[in-house]
Amino acid sequence: MTTPHDDALPTAEHSEGTSSNGQYWQSWTVERPAGVVVLVHGVHEHSGRYWHVAERYTAAGYAVYAVDHPGHGRSAGKRGNIGSMAAAVAGVDLVARLAAQRHEDVPLFVHGHSMGGLISLQYLTGAPLERIAGAVISAPALDPGPVSTPERALAPLLAKLLPDLGIRTIDPGTISRDPEVVRAFRADPLNHHGKMRARTAVEIMRTAEAMPQRLPSLTMPLLVLHGGADRLMPPTASELVRDHAGSADLTFRIHDGLHHESHNEPEKEAVLDEIVAWLDAHRTT
Repeated sequence: MTTPHDDALPTAEHSEGTSSNGQYWQSWTVERPAGVVVLVHGVHEHSGRYWHVAERYTAAGYAVYAVDHPGHGRSAGKRGNIGSMAAAVAGVDLVARLAAQRHEDVPLFVHGHSMGGLISLQYLTGAPLERIAGAVISAPALDPGPVSTPERALAPLLAKLLPDLGIRTIDPGTISRDPEVVRAFRADPLNHHGKMRARTAVEIMRTAEAMPQRLPSLTMPLLVLHGGADRLMPPTASELVRDHAGSADLTFRIHDGLHHESHNEPEKEAVLDEIVAWLDAHRTT
C-alpha cells in the first residue's frame, strides 16, 4: 500500500491497531473534531485505499476510523473470504465503539461503499450505537445480478463445503474511469486479485435478499450515492435503499457518467465536497 508522507497531513494524526477480534483498524484524528466518520470498505480492497477520503474529512474537521474486514487488507483470514456477514458487522461495531469512546461529545457517521455499503446497512438495521447520527451509503452491493434457481440452491452448500472456491470474477477496469486508479488497484498487494470466494458471494447474496425487509427500520438521515455508469453494481441497488428505507431525511444522488467508485473518479473532489457538505448539515441535527 502506498501512503502519503507525514507532512501530507499537517492537521491529522494517523494511528493503527488491532481490535479484540484480531481485525486491523486505523484512524486519522484531529484536535476537537466536529464529528467522526467510520469508513467501511468494499470487497477485495482495504481501508488504506481510502486515505485520500480520510484526508478530505480531516481537512473538514472530522476524525476518521476504518477497519479491514476479515480476509481483507491487514486483517487475518483467507484472502477475499469475509467468513460471515456477522463477523464483518462485528468488526464495524468494534471500531465504531472505539471511535465513540475516544470522541465522547461529537456525532458519529458511517460511510460504507459497495460491499461496505451492504455491511453498513446490515449494521445500521441491527443494533448500532445510539450516537450514530447518519450514514453515507455509496453503491451498496444490493443487486447480485441474475441468479438461476440451481445456482441459488447450490450456493449455500458450495459455501459450506468449498468456502474459498473462486466463483465470480470482478473486473478492476469497472471501478473508475481514471486509469491510474485501476493501475494502482491491480498493483496493490493488499487487495485480493482472485475471483470472489464462494463464502463471500453467498454472504452478500443472503444479506442483500433480506435487506428490503430490514430497511424500513432505518430512520436516521441518509445520503445515498451511485455512479450512473456503474457497470459493477447497477444504480437500481441504491434505488432499493431510496424506496425501502424508513428515513424521512434521505438525499439520493445519481452521478451521471461516473463508475463504481465515485470517490475515485476524476470528479472525486466534487463528490467528496458534496459528502462533507451533507455531514456538516447533519452534525448538529
